[in-house]
Amino acid sequence: MAQTARSRPDRCPGVVHPWPADDGGLVRIRVPGGQVPLAGLRALAAVAEEYGDGRVRVTGRANLQLRAMPLSPDGLLAPPALVALEATGLLPSRAHDRVRNVLASPQTGLSGGRADLRPVVAALDAALLGDDAVAALPGRFLFTLDDGRGDLAGRHKDLGLVALDAATAQLRVGEHWGEVVALDAAPAALVALARSFLAERGSGPGAAWHVPELARPLAPAAPPAPGATVATGPLGFGRVAGGRHVAVPEDGLDRPTLDAWSAPTVIVTPWHGVLVPEPGSLEVGA
Repeated sequence: MAQTARSRPDRCPGVVHPWPADDGGLVRIRVPGGQVPLAGLRALAAVAEEYGDGRVRVTGRANLQLRAMPLSPDGLLAPPALVALEATGLLPSRAHDRVRNVLASPQTGLSGGRADLRPVVAALDAALLGDDAVAALPGRFLFTLDDGRGDLAGRHKDLGLVALDAATAQLRVGEHWGEVVALDAAPAALVALARSFLAERGSGPGAAWHVPELARPLAPAAPPAPGATVATGPLGFGRVAGGRHVAVPEDGLDRPTLDAWSAPTVIVTPWHGVLVPEPGSLEVGA
């Protein structure tokens, strides 16, 4: 592993840290595990209608974006727009605006997989929000939680896990495998590794953005446990186990589209889609 030389700090956009695009401010809203209440998504679309171009876009990391948002002379989001975004409930901490980058298997808890990772996502997010130190993580730093079906096998970048069964998982630490842990202990283990990354990454514009860029390993490498290396392709669009996977066009979603959905929670996927669960979807183990 070798640190990458850079001449500028990470400029990955967030809400508190918008990107000044040609059409106005681009803001990115992190939704850990892609899980977002439909009411919150509709509220976000209302903000886009009032302040932006009226569309909600999705990213390859299962986050949300608004474009053409108003900026103040200092390049920050105009205060009324920031307050409106906070009112959606999708920005629980300004300090942690860019660090809640958590990918999870979109169908987890709905159908298939070895474990329901929704509680793990929630616990990891709570642990990140409750730790002031990890607010300093780069905006591109990524956690990946694969429920054992292998759909995120090609997405591991920084820290993550692969479920081995309903109670245990093997950690991913950069390009290597880490220790096998109990699932309920995994969030604390991942946050501890994130803090170690911050201690090792250096300072200034040349500081590492990702675990593989560090000069030395964060943790001893381990061999993959049986079943840890399972890999599958992206989730197809259309009717899938657990619901309907809707492809999101490049120009995003509008209010009429969102108003036609009825699930309490939808899941933004890392394939520029949204998984809309259907009533009667199978739970893990059902």
